[in-house]
Amino acid sequence: MWFQRLDGVAPISAQIAPAKARTSALGLRESKIYEEMINGGRMSFLSAPGLEGMLEGGLPIMKDGQCLGAVGVSGVKSSEDAQVARAGIAALGL
Repeated sequence: MWFQRLDGVAPISAQIAPAKARTSALGLRESKIYEEMINGGRMSFLSAPGLEGMLEGGLPIMKDGQCLGAVGVSGVKSSEDAQVARAGIAALGL
């Protein structure tokens, strides 16, 4: 487990990034999927229990069909958050 907030990043990012990771791990999918569903009109997902980080930037760490954990990134554009998360997972070499 690792957490880091870089200089110059808004303090709220320290809450958003872990929420994205948790959402991704619980749902076994990218957190972006929930954002897309909500933006597509499925507002009921706003009341889903335990899911708070329904924004792009959370990715599950999957190996052999099992979720080992997740990476959540916040602090830049959402698409860039996702790129950073993918790079972090790739660095694990799974």
